Amino acid sequence: MQTDLTQRWFDPAELKYKSPYGAVPSLSQVRFTLRPKRREAFVRAFLTARWEQEGDRVAVLSLPWVGLEGEYDLFSLQLELGGYVGLIWYSLALEHWDGRREETPLHQLTVYDDSEPIPAWFGEGVSYQIFPDRFCRLSLPDPTGMPGGRTLHRSWEEDPEYRPDSRGEIRNRDFFGGSLRGVEEKLPYIKSLGVETLYFCPIFEGPENHRYGAGDYEKIDPMLGTKEDFTRLCQKAHGLGMRVMLDGVFNHTAFVSKYFNGDGSYPGTGAHQSERSPYRDWFYFQRWPDQYASWWGIYSMPTTNKQNPQWLEYITGEKGIIRSWLRAGADGWRLDVADELPDSVVHAIHAAARAEKADAVIIGEVWEDASNKIAYDVRRRHIWGGHCDGVMNYPLRNALTGYLLGGDGAWFRSELEGQRQNYPRWAFYSSMNSLGTHDTLRILTLLGEGSDRKGDTSRDWRCRHRLSPEQRALGVKRLKLGSLLLYAFPGSPTLYYGDEAGMEGFEDPFNRRCYPWGREDQDLIRWFTRLGEARSSLPPLRRGELEWLHCQGPVVCFARRLGEDRIVAAANAGAREALVELPDGSPLRLEPLEGKLLRGSGQGFTQLLHS
Repeated sequence: MQTDLTQRWFDPAELKYKSPYGAVPSLSQVRFTLRPKRREAFVRAFLTARWEQEGDRVAVLSLPWVGLEGEYDLFSLQLELGGYVGLIWYSLALEHWDGRREETPLHQLTVYDDSEPIPAWFGEGVSYQIFPDRFCRLSLPDPTGMPGGRTLHRSWEEDPEYRPDSRGEIRNRDFFGGSLRGVEEKLPYIKSLGVETLYFCPIFEGPENHRYGAGDYEKIDPMLGTKEDFTRLCQKAHGLGMRVMLDGVFNHTAFVSKYFNGDGSYPGTGAHQSERSPYRDWFYFQRWPDQYASWWGIYSMPTTNKQNPQWLEYITGEKGIIRSWLRAGADGWRLDVADELPDSVVHAIHAAARAEKADAVIIGEVWEDASNKIAYDVRRRHIWGGHCDGVMNYPLRNALTGYLLGGDGAWFRSELEGQRQNYPRWAFYSSMNSLGTHDTLRILTLLGEGSDRKGDTSRDWRCRHRLSPEQRALGVKRLKLGSLLLYAFPGSPTLYYGDEAGMEGFEDPFNRRCYPWGREDQDLIRWFTRLGEARSSLPPLRRGELEWLHCQGPVVCFARRLGEDRIVAAANAGAREALVELPDGSPLRLEPLEGKLLRGSGQGFTQLLHS
């Protein structure tokens, strides 16, 4: 068993066995040391390594005996990595004189390219995700003539349309009229939450309210405003110490777009209209014009041809989409469905962004461990350098929600320690960490209900349903607990608009209702304001090292350390009181569903806030 072995002679998480810790840069060395007890009488040690990105080359290397340390034999080897970038899968083995052998399971070693500095600004501060149509409306827009045959909800409090059309698809053509000027008006409120990065879901012209199928990458959607509105918004955000990140959806466009022009509403000739269209080869047609590749088979989102050089130049060239919107005021891009973009395209996007702004950041949408993700039978290079600077951290969200809903603290630590070992430090610290997004249930609903309720309810029920007072009180307690850990963890704590106001909702589109201006949960807003202040003002929370203190049963407790300054985050998700020992040896008492943030150095610990 691995646990047996790590207790006995090897643990990749400890420097005395493997140094340096975790992922390592190319052109460096890694020292492996096995430490069996002398009385176990092992006489030989071996490292078996498979270099995946070198055609699965396998090397079997002997670890020579290098001496004794107390009752332990030491077998040690320094592995030279050369210029290799990729994954090395390795195991370690010990042999007795008679050939009996013990071997570890396979471990992953991530080797990354560190030749380019990674901007640190994104991971240090709080991010705020805005679904633009639903955040703030200043006036009723007129949708007449806008792409997609839109309808407008006159009441801000109505539910989004959720019933499918004749094709079985939800058309998402109902709008509420949120705008960039509305966001601009609310910038002081957003800043009061401690936010340093505004992350916008797509803002480019598109027929659907989510705008995840672009109609024209060169234009702001007319219901949101103009390019001038966007630039002014960026300037005002910058003046308040905030940066702006855009959502880049390049894997597909809209059926209703100037590129595909499936309904003929754009004045030019789209790929669907003529085989002589300049956009014809930007898409994959099995049989022109009506059989074409589309995202997950959704006809309204035809997939782009990433091998087409004209398409790539349009996206990443000097006058392309990436660079032009950075010139207009943006500071970075989040790449939608990054797994579906070839590595060469992600690298080209990364290079274009850096060429325009040296500190521009690229964040990828990846739902799994981004260091070893396989998509379409290809091992992705997301965080090996020169591609994504960080990714959306859904593994953290899964670990947090699992823990809050009854999971074990030791499991929580194991999940995230494994990620920390696999990720380059810069990628771990530039993760986009969230409890909820536009693609998940509202976190308050999940924590109050305990599940998505899809197995035993209808969509009509999920549209109408609201938490009972008892469920809501439970959800709020869990949300405060989870957000305390989120804001204390390495990576950018990302707040989905309205979660701080107590918004509820099951799956899309119920998680995309309008922000409840004038009806906010003020207690929650005060809580998230205090968390934002802590994240903004406490250097260890921004860039300190992670130290696990006590993770067992219903308790999770860790510290962020910067020099002698420590911030401790402690949470008790259980139904009984818990006792935790702080680094100075003093006890910390936690009530059921209580979390605390404390600061300490050589003089003991003082409480900063508690849930």
